[in-house]
Amino acid sequence: MSKQRVLTGITTTGTPHLGNYVGAIRLAIEASHAHDMLPFYFMADYHALIKCEDPERVRQSSLEIAATWLALGLDTDNAVFYRQSDIPEIMELTWILTCVTAKGLMNRAHAYKAAVAANEESGEKDLDKGVTMGLFNYPILMAADILMFNADKVPVGKDQVQHLEMARDIAGRFNHLFGEHFVLPEAVVDEHSATLAGLDGRKMSKSYDNTIPLFLPEKKFRKLIMKIKTNSLEPGESKDPNGCTLFGIYQAFATRAEVAAMRERYANGIGWGEMKQELFEYLNDALKAPRERYEALLQAPDHIEDQLRKGAEKARGYSVPFLKRIREAVGIRSMAER
Repeated sequence: MSKQRVLTGITTTGTPHLGNYVGAIRLAIEASHAHDMLPFYFMADYHALIKCEDPERVRQSSLEIAATWLALGLDTDNAVFYRQSDIPEIMELTWILTCVTAKGLMNRAHAYKAAVAANEESGEKDLDKGVTMGLFNYPILMAADILMFNADKVPVGKDQVQHLEMARDIAGRFNHLFGEHFVLPEAVVDEHSATLAGLDGRKMSKSYDNTIPLFLPEKKFRKLIMKIKTNSLEPGESKDPNGCTLFGIYQAFATRAEVAAMRERYANGIGWGEMKQELFEYLNDALKAPRERYEALLQAPDHIEDQLRKGAEKARGYSVPFLKRIREAVGIRSMAER
């Protein structure tokens, strides 16, 4: 029986943070050890070019993301771990998929609609001002990432589900035109973990500059947690954990029993300073060992590069023959073939 294929990736524009871990990395690491699965994990460095024009940032982010996944225990013997840009077949597939994707579908993409809405709110006459074709076509490249390896499951945060739906639409259209070549992927969302809020209460995101990096040195890590925004309720006053950034982060890492106990402490009026210290100590203890491995890996880039090279070889073992099949399906083949 063939193994179920699971795929996920992270854009190389910043340092991995707690939200990345809860939204995608944790599920990916767990799946990498499941030998009834064939996991594909990649660093989306071509996606990074959509919103980052700083070459050094892309390079450093690639190093930090690779080190993060390895430090957290990614099983590279079982999983296929690679850099997007090392698989040229993905870009060719992107163009083929672009040719069967309706512009109307891209018009509905959240990122594009948000850019248009921002221009409209600012009174800009050109509603597409600042919108590159990279941003507009982003969902097609993401679809190519997924469909190239015919992933059955794609672990994502709740805010990424739309991209999976678009990938299914694109795959379905191609299959209708050229025969059944693509598996329709399914999103896997951890229902027990909400999208984490950042330092200011908004969604934890590099674009908001409100993230808490996963492997900050201990003192800096504590300093950021102490900066998390809270309300003005005093110690002893009962507090609602729902919607609280501190509780949300704690809940994403703690056991059910620990979460239940913390809810009770909220009801009994735990002080914000005490809660921040509790959160720091809990996370710091959980991340101590992987943080040490991460720091050692940053000093060994040759080892990381070797892991990525081996991963690319494994990935192209799938992508090269599959793209040949797709090319033949659309009529790009030798003149001697019938």
